[in-house]
Amino acid sequence: MNHTTSSSRTLAQRIHRRLVVGLIALVATAAAALGYEAENSSSSAPPPAASASKFPGGKPHGPLGEADGAVPDGTTVLGGRIPAVSRLGPELLKALQRAAEDAAGDGVILYVNSGWRSPEYQDELLRKAISEYGSESEAAQWVATPKTSPHVSGEAVDLGRSDATEWLSGHGAAYGLCQIYRNEPWHYELRPEATDQGCPRMYADPTHDPRMRK
Repeated sequence: MNHTTSSSRTLAQRIHRRLVVGLIALVATAAAALGYEAENSSSSAPPPAASASKFPGGKPHGPLGEADGAVPDGTTVLGGRIPAVSRLGPELLKALQRAAEDAAGDGVILYVNSGWRSPEYQDELLRKAISEYGSESEAAQWVATPKTSPHVSGEAVDLGRSDATEWLSGHGAAYGLCQIYRNEPWHYELRPEATDQGCPRMYADPTHDPRMRK
């Protein structure tokens, strides 16, 4: 081996070592940078969006369904296994069932659009109403708070289809079933005295009902 060949190999080995060391340093720097970016990214990222359904006090709540008072299509007053119906006040439910049996003789079915509701479901309906109508005062003409709603206490039912509400407007007092608000012909509550005295005068809307001012 001559001197020139030996020198060339030595130079090549030095260059190779420098390239390897440089590459290792470059990889280490890049890894550190990526790790720093990932750490800061995770710490500064916004938290996952909260569920749209919440308790009135702000506690998270899962998806709302039948257990909270949602009513499947085609539910009738006689659909006793649906919580929206089965959790109505017992006297109201009995009056509705008696009315439904007699209405069936006239070819009318008393469908239920809404009945008992959980506070969480009522809260969601109220928030949607505020979004739709633009203010709490406007929404209050249609949806009560969880604290004041007779639906939450199981004292109100919303009946579906015009033939059902028309039938009850003529026959409801005989069962103690009365329309309470002029702007809601579907909303009925139990007034036992109506069987003798007739239904009381209706409020224009829920904002005129003293119960809503609690």
